[in-house]
Amino acid sequence: MADREVMMEHMTRREFREGIESGNFRTAIIPTGSNEQHLEHLTTGHDTRHAVHIAREAAKTLHPNVVVTVPMNIGISEHHMSHKGSMTAKPGGWLAVLFDAAESVIRHGVENVLILNGHGGNVAPVKHNIGQWQLYFRMRDPKANLHFVSYWDLIPKEFAEPLLKTKRYPGHAQEFETATALHLFPDSVRHDPMQD
Repeated sequence: MADREVMMEHMTRREFREGIESGNFRTAIIPTGSNEQHLEHLTTGHDTRHAVHIAREAAKTLHPNVVVTVPMNIGISEHHMSHKGSMTAKPGGWLAVLFDAAESVIRHGVENVLILNGHGGNVAPVKHNIGQWQLYFRMRDPKANLHFVSYWDLIPKEFAEPLLKTKRYPGHAQEFETATALHLFPDSVRHDPMQD
C-alpha cells in the first residue's frame, strides 16, 4: 500500500486490517452524493465527486487516523427525474444501504463514522433517522460515534459570502458549484454545452 493511501477501495483486506489493528483508522468517512443533472454545463457525478474530494483531502491531512470508504454514488434525486441523465434511489432503500455501510466499518473496529454529504436531496432523510442510528450503534458499542454533515455546512458564511456574487452556496449548478468545479475538476465543466 502506498504510504499515505486513505481510500479504502485501494487497499487490500490485509492493509485495512493492519490499519485497524495498529490503532489507526479510528475514523471512517462515508461520502454521499448523487448522479443527477447539473444543468447543461456540469457533469452528472458532480455532487459525489465533491464529497469524495473533500473526504480524501481531510483524510490525507489526518493520516493515518482516517480512511475513506467507497462513496454512495446515487442519491435521493426524485426532484430531478424530469431531466434525462438523473438517477434516483427511494429513500428507504438508500437509507438502508447507508446504514449498512456505517455498520460495516463499525463492526470492523472503526470508532468514528462521518457521513459526508454532497447532495441536498439526501439531507432531510438522513437527519430524520440519524438520532435512531446513533442510539442503535451506541447500544451495541459505547465507543461508536456516528455523525452526518453536508460539506457546505463546514464553510463559514463569513468566508464564503464575500467570494460569491450571489452570496448563495452550494446552489444547484450555480456560482459556487460551477466555480469549485472549474478549480477542482475542470474536465467536468462544459464551456459551450451545445458543442459537447
